[in-house]
Amino acid sequence: MYDRVADLPLTVEDTAFEMRERATSSGFDRATTTISLSGGGETGRGEDVTYTNAAHHAVVDHAVDLAGEYTFDSFSAALDDADLWPEPPDEERFRHYRRWGFESAALDLALKQADTSLGAALDRAYDPVDFVVSTRLSSPDSDQPPTTDRLDSLLAVHDDLAFKLDPTPDWGEDLLSSLSDYDVRVLDLKGLYEDESLSHDPDADFYRRVADALPEALLEDPKLTEATRPVFDGREDRVTWDVPITGVESIEALPFEPAVLNMKPSRCSTVESVLSTIDYCEREGIELYGGGQFELGVGRDHVQALASLWYADAPNDVAPGGYNDPEAATGLPSSPLAAPADPRGIGVGFGPT
Repeated sequence: MYDRVADLPLTVEDTAFEMRERATSSGFDRATTTISLSGGGETGRGEDVTYTNAAHHAVVDHAVDLAGEYTFDSFSAALDDADLWPEPPDEERFRHYRRWGFESAALDLALKQADTSLGAALDRAYDPVDFVVSTRLSSPDSDQPPTTDRLDSLLAVHDDLAFKLDPTPDWGEDLLSSLSDYDVRVLDLKGLYEDESLSHDPDADFYRRVADALPEALLEDPKLTEATRPVFDGREDRVTWDVPITGVESIEALPFEPAVLNMKPSRCSTVESVLSTIDYCEREGIELYGGGQFELGVGRDHVQALASLWYADAPNDVAPGGYNDPEAATGLPSSPLAAPADPRGIGVGFGPT
């Protein structure tokens, strides 16, 4: 698929940055930067989803000279040597996140300059997008036990929502039993983050309790050890991966062949890697579902667009951003999201059906 966009002509005349910041339901203030590349009377946009807010404050005033005439592929190659970081990132994975912001902005611009869309360029139709709402059941700084109150407040917005949940070791048997009354599609075990504030220690009893209580839900990012691996014997088709997936090689390095994976384009860094990974999964019969990174702008449209083109009916963690607010507002779209009627660029404008 990459070959079908690699040779798109691309004219870049100007680069601009806009930072956004918003509180989230997960107990932290999220900042992202919209990257705008302009040329030929068009503007392409992407979103840097780096998780260090100071990095966004620093890049807003950073001068990046990318002006020139390219193909999309030669622009991507030029980014290898571009100075995208005024200060080194806190984590190496953030280099991937910022690179994707620039790459997606450039692809968006190249497609608009060609007066086409990603779907048309790849001969794919934009389909309505199913989504789940990702949430925790308690604030990370709360001393109160987790409850289903957050789910109930979301179901007051739409009574047919499905969920992706972040289990914690303090989930008791009563809570797990009550969750069977909700449509829980994915359980993010968070066993693979290097940041201790995000990750949970691998615990076989914890894994087994949540896997048994919600037998239809996918089990994302367990940490497999000698003690925990037996929990997933016979459940391999429910195990899915997010944090390790950075391209085709990372899939081939997994401990066993996956049945399903979380596709977050920002983890893959480049458009070539994203499209090659989707290509590979289609050939190998690996299902995908979309993942979000608390995007505050066009990046959320882009993950919805990828889902729309390739895995529209999956449990996509690409809900409209309002669902991530501390208090979800009424009037938010329900699932599925309608595809844009007249897409240009990567695709924006996913909304109520």
